[in-house]
Amino acid sequence: MRTFVLVGSMAVIAGGLVAAVTGPASLADGSWAAAYLVLVAGVGQVALGVGQAVLAAVVPSGRRRGWELLLYNVANTAVLLGTVIDTVPLVMAGGVILLVALLLFLSGVRRTHAHRWQLVGYRMLLSLLAASIPVGLVLAVLRHG
Repeated sequence: MRTFVLVGSMAVIAGGLVAAVTGPASLADGSWAAAYLVLVAGVGQVALGVGQAVLAAVVPSGRRRGWELLLYNVANTAVLLGTVIDTVPLVMAGGVILLVALLLFLSGVRRTHAHRWQLVGYRMLLSLLAASIPVGLVLAVLRHG
Protein backbone atom coordinates (compact mmCIF):
# COMPACT_ATOMS: atom_id res chain seq x y z
CA MET A 1 0.00 0.00 0.00
CA ARG A 2 2.79 2.43 0.86
CA THR A 3 4.32 2.29 -2.61
CA PHE A 4 0.98 3.08 -4.26
CA VAL A 5 0.50 6.00 -1.87
CA LEU A 6 4.04 7.27 -2.45
CA VAL A 7 3.94 7.04 -6.26
CA GLY A 8 0.38 8.36 -6.41
CA SER A 9 1.31 11.31 -4.18
CA MET A 10 4.28 12.07 -6.42
CA ALA A 11 1.90 12.11 -9.40
CA VAL A 12 -0.37 14.59 -7.61
CA ILE A 13 2.61 16.85 -6.92
CA ALA A 14 3.76 16.47 -10.54
CA GLY A 15 0.27 17.42 -11.68
CA GLY A 16 0.42 20.58 -9.60
CA LEU A 17 3.82 21.45 -11.04
CA VAL A 18 2.59 20.80 -14.58
CA ALA A 19 -0.37 23.10 -13.96
CA ALA A 20 1.91 25.79 -12.54
CA VAL A 21 4.26 25.66 -15.51
CA THR A 22 1.91 25.05 -18.42
CA GLY A 23 -0.89 27.41 -17.37
CA PRO A 24 1.07 30.63 -17.77
CA ALA A 25 2.77 29.27 -20.90
CA SER A 26 -0.65 28.46 -22.44
CA LEU A 27 0.48 25.01 -23.53
CA ALA A 28 -2.36 23.20 -25.26
CA ASP A 29 -2.28 19.94 -23.31
CA GLY A 30 -1.11 21.42 -20.01
CA SER A 31 -4.37 21.51 -18.10
CA TRP A 32 -5.39 18.08 -19.39
CA ALA A 33 -2.01 16.59 -18.42
CA ALA A 34 -2.19 18.18 -14.97
CA ALA A 35 -5.70 16.84 -14.39
CA TYR A 36 -4.72 13.37 -15.63
CA LEU A 37 -1.67 13.29 -13.36
CA VAL A 38 -3.69 14.36 -10.33
CA LEU A 39 -6.87 12.36 -10.87
CA VAL A 40 -5.85 9.14 -12.64
CA ALA A 41 -2.13 8.69 -11.96
CA GLY A 42 -2.33 10.20 -8.47
CA VAL A 43 -5.62 9.97 -6.62
CA GLY A 44 -6.76 6.89 -8.56
CA GLN A 45 -3.56 5.05 -7.75
CA VAL A 46 -3.71 5.93 -4.07
CA ALA A 47 -7.35 4.84 -3.85
CA LEU A 48 -6.71 1.56 -5.66
CA GLY A 49 -3.66 0.70 -3.56
CA VAL A 50 -5.26 1.61 -0.24
CA GLY A 51 -8.55 0.01 -1.23
CA GLN A 52 -6.88 -3.25 -2.14
CA ALA A 53 -4.89 -3.31 1.09
CA VAL A 54 -7.98 -2.65 3.20
CA LEU A 55 -10.54 -4.73 1.31
CA ALA A 56 -8.71 -7.90 0.27
CA ALA A 57 -9.27 -10.85 2.57
CA VAL A 58 -5.73 -11.91 1.67
CA VAL A 59 -3.37 -9.15 0.62
CA PRO A 60 -2.01 -9.97 -2.85
CA SER A 61 1.62 -11.05 -3.04
CA GLY A 62 4.41 -8.55 -3.40
CA ARG A 63 5.03 -9.80 -6.92
CA ARG A 64 1.42 -9.20 -7.91
CA ARG A 65 1.41 -5.73 -6.34
CA GLY A 66 4.63 -5.01 -8.22
CA TRP A 67 2.95 -5.92 -11.51
CA GLU A 68 -0.05 -3.74 -10.65
CA LEU A 69 2.22 -0.83 -9.84
CA LEU A 70 4.32 -1.30 -12.97
CA LEU A 71 1.41 -1.74 -15.36
CA TYR A 72 -0.61 1.12 -13.89
CA ASN A 73 2.30 3.55 -14.17
CA VAL A 74 3.53 2.37 -17.58
CA ALA A 75 -0.04 2.79 -18.82
CA ASN A 76 -0.34 6.31 -17.44
CA THR A 77 3.05 7.26 -18.85
CA ALA A 78 2.06 5.94 -22.29
CA VAL A 79 -1.26 7.82 -22.25
CA LEU A 80 0.37 11.07 -21.13
CA LEU A 81 3.30 10.85 -23.53
CA GLY A 82 1.14 9.69 -26.43
CA THR A 83 -1.23 12.61 -25.91
CA VAL A 84 1.50 15.22 -25.59
CA ILE A 85 3.41 14.02 -28.68
CA ASP A 86 0.16 13.28 -30.54
CA THR A 87 0.79 9.57 -31.13
CA VAL A 88 -2.52 7.72 -31.06
CA PRO A 89 -1.04 4.18 -31.05
CA LEU A 90 0.87 5.01 -27.87
CA VAL A 91 -2.32 6.33 -26.25
CA MET A 92 -4.12 3.14 -27.31
CA ALA A 93 -1.35 0.93 -25.93
CA GLY A 94 -1.57 2.85 -22.66
CA GLY A 95 -5.32 2.31 -22.56
CA VAL A 96 -4.97 -1.43 -23.06
CA ILE A 97 -2.26 -1.69 -20.39
CA LEU A 98 -4.39 0.38 -18.02
CA LEU A 99 -7.31 -1.99 -18.52
CA VAL A 100 -5.06 -4.96 -17.67
CA ALA A 101 -3.88 -3.19 -14.51
CA LEU A 102 -7.48 -2.44 -13.49
CA LEU A 103 -8.43 -6.09 -13.99
CA LEU A 104 -5.56 -7.09 -11.70
CA PHE A 105 -6.81 -4.68 -9.03
CA LEU A 106 -10.35 -6.01 -9.43
CA SER A 107 -9.33 -9.65 -9.10
CA GLY A 108 -7.15 -8.82 -6.11
CA VAL A 109 -10.27 -7.99 -4.10
CA ARG A 110 -12.48 -10.91 -5.13
CA ARG A 111 -12.60 -12.23 -1.60
CA THR A 112 -13.13 -9.60 1.04
CA HIS A 113 -14.09 -9.18 4.64
CA ALA A 114 -15.14 -5.56 4.11
CA HIS A 115 -18.56 -3.99 4.35
CA ARG A 116 -20.58 -4.16 1.16
CA TRP A 117 -20.56 -0.37 0.63
CA GLN A 118 -16.75 -0.31 0.74
CA LEU A 119 -16.52 -2.98 -1.94
CA VAL A 120 -19.15 -1.20 -4.04
CA GLY A 121 -17.17 2.05 -3.79
CA TYR A 122 -13.96 0.29 -4.85
CA ARG A 123 -15.68 -1.36 -7.79
CA MET A 124 -17.27 1.95 -8.78
CA LEU A 125 -13.83 3.56 -8.90
CA LEU A 126 -12.54 0.70 -11.06
CA SER A 127 -15.59 1.02 -13.32
CA LEU A 128 -15.15 4.78 -13.66
CA LEU A 129 -11.49 4.39 -14.59
CA ALA A 130 -12.30 1.55 -17.01
CA ALA A 131 -15.11 3.56 -18.63
CA SER A 132 -12.76 6.50 -19.14
CA ILE A 133 -10.46 4.37 -21.31
CA PRO A 134 -12.66 4.09 -24.43
CA VAL A 135 -13.73 7.72 -24.02
CA GLY A 136 -10.09 8.81 -23.95
CA LEU A 137 -9.22 6.64 -26.92
CA VAL A 138 -12.07 8.06 -29.00
CA LEU A 139 -11.02 11.60 -28.07
CA ALA A 140 -7.41 10.83 -28.99
CA VAL A 141 -8.48 9.54 -32.41
CA LEU A 142 -10.79 12.51 -33.04
CA ARG A 143 -8.13 14.97 -31.93
CA HIS A 144 -5.56 13.40 -34.23
CA GLY A 145 -8.02 13.72 -37.09
